[in-house]
Amino acid sequence: MTLQTHLLAKAANQARGLAIDAVHACSSGHLGLPLGAADVGAVLFGHALSHNPERPRWMNRDRFVLSAGHGSMFLYGWLHLSGYDVPIEQVKKFRVLHSTTPGHPEFHETPGVEATTGPLGQGIGNAVGMALAGQMAAARFNTAEHAIFDYHVVCLAGDGCMQEGVAMEAAAFAGHQQLDNLILIYDANDVTLDAMAAKTQSENAAARFKSIGWDVQTIDGHDMAAVLKAFNKAKKTKSGKPQLIIAKTIIGKGIAEVQGTAKGHGEGGAKFADTARASLGLPADQHFFVSDDVKAYFASHKARLVRACNKWHKTLKAWREANPEKSALLDSAAKAPGAAALLEKIPVFPADAKLATRAAGRDVLQPLAAAMPLLFGGSADLYGSTLNYIAADKDFEPANRAGRNIRFGIREHGMAAIANGVAYDGTFRASIATFLVFADYSRPSMRIAALAKLPVVYIYTHDSIGVGEDGPTHQPVETISGLRVIPGLDVIRPADPEETAGAFAAALERTDGPTLLALTRQALPNLNEIPVQARREGVLKGGYIALKETAPLTHILIGTGSELQLALAAAKALGAGVRVVSLPCTSRFERQSAEYRESVLPASCRKRVAVEAGVTVLWSKYVGLDGKVVGIDRFGVSAPAPIAFKELGVTVEAVVAAAQSL
Repeated sequence: MTLQTHLLAKAANQARGLAIDAVHACSSGHLGLPLGAADVGAVLFGHALSHNPERPRWMNRDRFVLSAGHGSMFLYGWLHLSGYDVPIEQVKKFRVLHSTTPGHPEFHETPGVEATTGPLGQGIGNAVGMALAGQMAAARFNTAEHAIFDYHVVCLAGDGCMQEGVAMEAAAFAGHQQLDNLILIYDANDVTLDAMAAKTQSENAAARFKSIGWDVQTIDGHDMAAVLKAFNKAKKTKSGKPQLIIAKTIIGKGIAEVQGTAKGHGEGGAKFADTARASLGLPADQHFFVSDDVKAYFASHKARLVRACNKWHKTLKAWREANPEKSALLDSAAKAPGAAALLEKIPVFPADAKLATRAAGRDVLQPLAAAMPLLFGGSADLYGSTLNYIAADKDFEPANRAGRNIRFGIREHGMAAIANGVAYDGTFRASIATFLVFADYSRPSMRIAALAKLPVVYIYTHDSIGVGEDGPTHQPVETISGLRVIPGLDVIRPADPEETAGAFAAALERTDGPTLLALTRQALPNLNEIPVQARREGVLKGGYIALKETAPLTHILIGTGSELQLALAAAKALGAGVRVVSLPCTSRFERQSAEYRESVLPASCRKRVAVEAGVTVLWSKYVGLDGKVVGIDRFGVSAPAPIAFKELGVTVEAVVAAAQSL
């Protein structure tokens, strides 16, 4: 099909008009990218991308990620023109409460939005994850007769994205892994929010990306023929490298008063809307204008896209008939196994087992990985410590796209953003690992996972001062509480091997958000005084009675993770009226019924002590004004774990004393 340059040029100006009108209407938003990259958008959405507005989640569509999410009106405008369920009424409600056109693109909110973006650089990491998923899918499902996965991932990013460290971590990974189904378009307009880009950057982007294994083209981003030529070359190349297209553009193009300057980045140009609309050939008396010929063009283009998608579905049908086992495996991606079924796969640990929960996690993971063949595990250069390697499989690498173990290198933030991209894609289940203290390096991506309700599993080990000799730099005393306050993120600290089994089952059954498993470095005893099923199933509820009083209730001791054993030992010293509650996951516990929570933590018992080797502030919710918390409101120390616990006052004796003082 020949590029309809004249019509697409009109469409680009009308997309600019939609952005100007939307931002002017709400006096808020960013005009720079929607106007500057409009010609790129016209080529992508009006000609080059393989997608289907009637089936936004078609498995073999090209994925388009707007990493520079502040330019959201770029995406909303082109989705509207393309025929997605983004009607003009919603474009007019840009940034209005409960509209499907929020300030930054949000996954699940708007048809055609592939990822929640806005925090700069995240979208690049997400796009790398989608490309990774595409390579994994092709390796598992394509056959010599039927190639059902051959899509590309296209990401549009700006200078702000390219400056963020997460983007460069992900880009280096993509280059090393030779993800040649990835196309990154760099909207290089030489402007950042505050000033011209020269104030903060001087690197040669082309040389930088070439040095990390990318092919690079530089073009005029306003020359649509050049954009299409570069895009087609990027799609068809056989170099085995990801592709970067540096598109030189003018920020805010079309608003003469601010274009090409830092003032063009945000809503500063909206006050010149009338003169800008006139210069773009838009009628003065019609806002949110789209001409009939542009509408007709996109309707015709949509029909072509639908036909191509229908043709693919015929291939899919033939593939399913020829490959019933692969077909069943693909269908399983949409089905989450129940926790009970997962727990049945995990053998009971020997009663005398004494294992670090990271080691128990290694043993739990293996049968679960066998039961969930679309689960992969990655680690930030720490497989030997996080112990989450899927032993029955091999590494993912260019020579083995079917491998289920991904070596991310020392790139915690990039790893988490890439995992989000895999989760957005939806075929594979992502689990990743590092030390818990380095959650601080991956936290922004973890927050987005919670916001976008992505079922990523974080297997983060070395969870407390039990790290010992590594000292305070590696002892995450504040990290657990910091993560617990993220809405939608389940944080689970299992207390022994059987609680670890329950924790993994809880994480993998969950489909509406991420889960972090905080696992120990130090060995923990199997808590045999608690029945196995009580431990496993109790974790699923977030909290349960680990030891029930045998006399009238006087005290409740609350323990979590490695400190549950301290609460159990203290209860023996305190007497028959003491109840011990294991509370490995506060958020799961809060989702239980009020009746269940009251049965575990009855309001009538106000003498409560919580113990955890971390900051104490959040435990006041569970111990109340009358209770006490045995914890650590300072950084740790460098010493063997038993000595560190004693030095910092997290001991059985401290729990007993706290209870007796009430």
